[in-house]
Amino acid sequence: MKDYHLKGRVMNRRDFLRLGVALTVPYIVPSSVLGRGGATAPSEQITLGAIGGGGRGMNDLRDFLKEKDVRCLAVCDCWADRRNRTKAMVDAHYGNKDCVAHRFHEDVLGRDDIDAVLIVTGDRWHGLLSILAARAGKDIYCEKPSTLTIAEGRTLVETTKRYGTVWQCGTQRRSNDAFAFVAEMVSGGRIGKLRTITTSFGGWGGNGFAKPEPVPKGFDYDRWLGQAPWAPYSRIRVNFWRNNWDTGAGPIPDMGAHYFDFAQWAHKSEMSGPVEFEGEGEFPDDGFANVPFKINVEARYADGVRVLMNSGAKTVRFDGDEGWIHITDVGEITAEPRSVLEGLTVPRVHWSYMAGHIRNFLNCIRSRKLTVSHPEIAHRAHTMAHCANISLRLGRKVRWNPETERFVGDEDANNMLSRTMRAPWRI
Repeated sequence: MKDYHLKGRVMNRRDFLRLGVALTVPYIVPSSVLGRGGATAPSEQITLGAIGGGGRGMNDLRDFLKEKDVRCLAVCDCWADRRNRTKAMVDAHYGNKDCVAHRFHEDVLGRDDIDAVLIVTGDRWHGLLSILAARAGKDIYCEKPSTLTIAEGRTLVETTKRYGTVWQCGTQRRSNDAFAFVAEMVSGGRIGKLRTITTSFGGWGGNGFAKPEPVPKGFDYDRWLGQAPWAPYSRIRVNFWRNNWDTGAGPIPDMGAHYFDFAQWAHKSEMSGPVEFEGEGEFPDDGFANVPFKINVEARYADGVRVLMNSGAKTVRFDGDEGWIHITDVGEITAEPRSVLEGLTVPRVHWSYMAGHIRNFLNCIRSRKLTVSHPEIAHRAHTMAHCANISLRLGRKVRWNPETERFVGDEDANNMLSRTMRAPWRI
């Protein structure tokens, strides 16, 4: 374990070598062990365990493997084929078979030789695993939505504070030059006084009838369910888990986490949030899915700025009293009047750019500073998503107090701040 992450543990072999304690027997080691030839010495590498080997998990891990000071030692998934596939990718990258495939996340979190974990599981696991990993002394990069409820988010914030955890949310647009450019244009007054922020999430779908079926071989279905209420296995239930309140939360937390973080960044309200939410959602009539597939929600800040949420093509637009600026998810920026962008070099960076966000996380592991998408910022953005969902589920306007993190005079809404977790999972 490195000096920046000892946390009171007993010195191990890597610490011993780093401190330069001389061995009595002369030996020769490859230059890469000493950090020469562009390599990072093993004693200075950040060791990683990857939890979740689905499509997004594989993509995120590929980006981590590109960083020379990262060494992936373990992968974990409740699907045997995903475990094996992810391990094979890591082994191929390093040219060895050192990576260990684990079925249980406890085995990864219990390893003293792992500094950080990458969490890319289903939404119901993100907050819970982050909290367990923080208690285990690991730093964390967690995909969004980082929590399933508002109460879970507040617990995550307090837990990472208590344990000194470096935690980064996978809202990678925060480390994207195109999105940073737009945020600076808005907060700097380039379009005048901000009036409205329009966030569009894209289309949504996927439904069917969750008829009970035998659990496939090699799949730990009970572990997959996690905190969610038990229900018989069904391919529909597993394939469309985002579309049921038990296992997911639909499009607003899924994509809104990105755009609300961006909106609050530009609005300079990252540590707060809107005070009212109201709108309409189009819910499926039958089948397994019970989240809104189409949405039209309006949130309002105390200063009068509105956030509009809809199911249009993935974009964000900021309207001020002197013009507007708009960015697509591929990083294309337009504005009116032309003078908004006149004389400026306008960047264009695709939403999928990950290197800057990962680099920020790794640098913060070494410096012990807050990441750009640290727990409080992520919690506030996710709170917007959860408040919007609660408003739609109740079918009416809700008023929110960002300071107390309670709905104003609305016990029905406050009862939805948390949920009962299925045993044995708890936070």
